[in-house]
Amino acid sequence: MAPSNGITNGTDGDYDLDDIDYSDIEDKYQVQLEDGFENIIVVDGVPVIDRSKLEKLLAKIAKEFGKKGAPIKPDDIFVPWDESTGKSKGYIFVEFKSADEAAFALTAMDGHPFDAKHTFATNYFTDIEKFANMDETYVEPKLEEYKPREHLRAWLADPQGRDQYAIYRGNDVEIHWHGKPSQRELAYKHTEWTDLYISWSPQGTYMTTLHRQGVQLWGGPSWQLQQRFAHPYVKLIDFSPCEQYLVTWSNEPIVVPEGALQGPRYFSPIDEGNHIAVWDIKSGNMLRTFPAAQQEGEEPGSKKQLQWPAFKWSPDDKFVARVTPGQQISVYELPSMGLQAKKSIKIEGVVDFEWCPLGDKDREDGEKAEKDAKAGAKTTRKVKENMLAYWTPEVANQPARVTLMNFPARAILRQKNLFNVSECKLFWQNQGDFLCVKVDRHTKTKKTLFCNLEIFRVREKDFPVEVVELKDTVLEFSWEPKGERFAIVSSNDPNLGNPGPGITIKTDVSFFQLHKQKGDFRLLRNLPSRTSNTIRWSPRGRFVLLATVGSSSKSELEFWDLDFNTEDVGRKEMVKDKDEWGSGIQHLGTADHYGVTDAEWDPSGRYLATHASAWRHTLENGYAIWDFRGQELEKHLMDRFKQFLWRPRPKTLLTKEQQKQIRKNLREYSRQFDEEDAAEESNVSAELIAHRKRLVDEWNAWRRRCKEELAEERRKQGAKLDGEEGPHEETKEEIEVWVEELIEQIEEEVVE
Repeated sequence: MAPSNGITNGTDGDYDLDDIDYSDIEDKYQVQLEDGFENIIVVDGVPVIDRSKLEKLLAKIAKEFGKKGAPIKPDDIFVPWDESTGKSKGYIFVEFKSADEAAFALTAMDGHPFDAKHTFATNYFTDIEKFANMDETYVEPKLEEYKPREHLRAWLADPQGRDQYAIYRGNDVEIHWHGKPSQRELAYKHTEWTDLYISWSPQGTYMTTLHRQGVQLWGGPSWQLQQRFAHPYVKLIDFSPCEQYLVTWSNEPIVVPEGALQGPRYFSPIDEGNHIAVWDIKSGNMLRTFPAAQQEGEEPGSKKQLQWPAFKWSPDDKFVARVTPGQQISVYELPSMGLQAKKSIKIEGVVDFEWCPLGDKDREDGEKAEKDAKAGAKTTRKVKENMLAYWTPEVANQPARVTLMNFPARAILRQKNLFNVSECKLFWQNQGDFLCVKVDRHTKTKKTLFCNLEIFRVREKDFPVEVVELKDTVLEFSWEPKGERFAIVSSNDPNLGNPGPGITIKTDVSFFQLHKQKGDFRLLRNLPSRTSNTIRWSPRGRFVLLATVGSSSKSELEFWDLDFNTEDVGRKEMVKDKDEWGSGIQHLGTADHYGVTDAEWDPSGRYLATHASAWRHTLENGYAIWDFRGQELEKHLMDRFKQFLWRPRPKTLLTKEQQKQIRKNLREYSRQFDEEDAAEESNVSAELIAHRKRLVDEWNAWRRRCKEELAEERRKQGAKLDGEEGPHEETKEEIEVWVEELIEQIEEEVVE
């Protein structure tokens, strides 16, 4: 008999294969079939064509997708045809390599204007059936509760008119309110807020932090995240003057890994290898990337010192430009970041350039002209065009040259030839009234250097140029804000250029002012034999700090007032006597901050902050705040202290007439402020008296309690207190106080 395997067709004691349930095993090992259509999108709004125009249409569609960072080939496009008419149906299917690429293209191309009559509309291929069977019954949407956004400039509405400042210490960032001692308080604190350093935006709207992944902007009363820009390993940032755009730089070239996020806020493969990116702050979109600047004749990959900012902004945020040394200046329009007029300004040998700032009157005229244009009204206001200045060195037999150019007209307004030039630096006054070109010249033997100041008076006809000749080397130059004065630090110290450890360079500080009657710049006062190497003007002008920064042996601070004898802060020198020229300059005070590494005035011009950063040295790091006379108000020594930054204030919204009215009624406002100060002092006194009274009451209550506890303890022991007559009578204690009073004092001189 053959052995049985235990499986038969329905015999008793055996299993029948037809009765076994395999459903659990089938569910466990079932192969999930993918649709495979997630990488296909449908594009509607395509022009209807015949077959003769197919090749041209596919090429143009592929080009449009490539511009948006979603590169495709014509072979990736399928065009359905209407056989009855022989024309296309007005939509196409586009296949991508991955679902991520399709997702990016879906977002980037939806609503994209293909031409004047056609706009793309995109959908996933898998959504077509879902949309076709969608229930079209109208359901009223639920209204979401309105939550107003925080005001990004809420700090300006502080009732006490205080300013803010930020400090970066160790891993902590703190933002403080500054004012009178009773008004100083911590506004916000955040640990590990940044990986590199912090920075305010030019008008104080945003606090900027840098991270390995990119840049983040914070703002509002609760300091919420407002915007982020994905630029890995970012090291440097630069805001546009009106806070509309941001430039970021990283020493690491841009790399887009496979599977990285795609979209207008992220880098695409065409950005790989670049170092600089330009961003739109409101939308967060990346506008364009650029390679790092390369000097003329420099080999690729060679190390060089970075010029920052790499791009320079026009004061109205309409243009941004960069110089290719020795070749050209390239100006780009915002927000398209396209080359203005589709060509650069070719300038042989160009070294550097600077945009002319717009003055208050220029800005007011521009704002009024824009309002008139929006209202459709005719205006005769002449809006000042942008202007830039650049310089070129001596080439062959051609002298060095400084040029003023109108932009975007590109008309040359003024040129000045310079001879025996070693180096030039351009300094605009902040209202655009004057341009100073600091020219380092050499003698014919090229063994010695001397300096000239070529000053262009921009507001006058034909841009007259005045020359201020100096014998010494100029180390520092600074215009007075909104004024007609400037200060320089010069030196003829033999140790200049190679000071060595422990040696402080001897310097002279000089003030110059435009003489109204003569029409030229004249020496106002010279301060010889100093060690000052830094000039810091108050934002309001008039007051100036002369500091010795970065020295291991000197750290002196000098506070000066250039209008001590006049109440008018307009800085209009009206003296006629030659001997009285410069008599209004007064030394207010001298202070010292050991190891000071920088100094900065607050936006009001009333306070000055000096600090010693651990990034420069590790001795007595911290910061101090002074008033404009040099009196120390507070000082804080902090280990691992890195940064101190006053929060900038935006331009005032008051008109010139309103400002004049406020200055006219300043005495009335000062009475109100004096009353508030007196009330605050009385409140402080009342609080102090109440505090002292509370302490005395607590002391008397403690004494009574102790006496009662002692009496109770003695009663339990059967003893009796001295002088005790009853359980409820208290012991009286008499205290004598001797007071000495001087009635009269006579001093007699004893003659021996």
